[in-house]
Amino acid sequence: MKITFLNMGKPNEGYLREGIAMYSSRLKHYTQFEVVDLELPAKLQKLPPAELMKKEAELQLKWMEKADFSVLLDENGKMLSSVEFAGFIGQRAVQSVRHLLFVSGGSWGFDMAVHKQAQWKLALSPMTFPHQLVRIIFLEQLYRAFTILRNEPYHNP
Repeated sequence: MKITFLNMGKPNEGYLREGIAMYSSRLKHYTQFEVVDLELPAKLQKLPPAELMKKEAELQLKWMEKADFSVLLDENGKMLSSVEFAGFIGQRAVQSVRHLLFVSGGSWGFDMAVHKQAQWKLALSPMTFPHQLVRIIFLEQLYRAFTILRNEPYHNP
């Protein structure tokens, strides 16, 4: 199964880039994995939030059309424990999902068209995190899910 993690914008701090690289490297031992950062031209980033989300949606929807199963990282999504998330990943593999796409939105969230296209929504926490930091939190949980599925010692329940 191929897993793509789609983000709006590029990580702006060195520690974020290092963390993303570290977890991406670890994940490649378990599955075909890639992180994709989409970026709008600077002039479009100054649009009002609703218009900006529509422009972001145009880019996001192109990727969502290519995936077999799309999951939005959304504060209103379903919250899962790490073990439940591992089960979710395992279920997608059993269902023969070839391309699983996780989408992290920009600062303002997702346009309604993106919400309608997604098959599922996942909340990482009831707390709000900066969209830049969500990358590390999600990648660590994805890595943890694979170690749980393989019964490796990384996860200590």
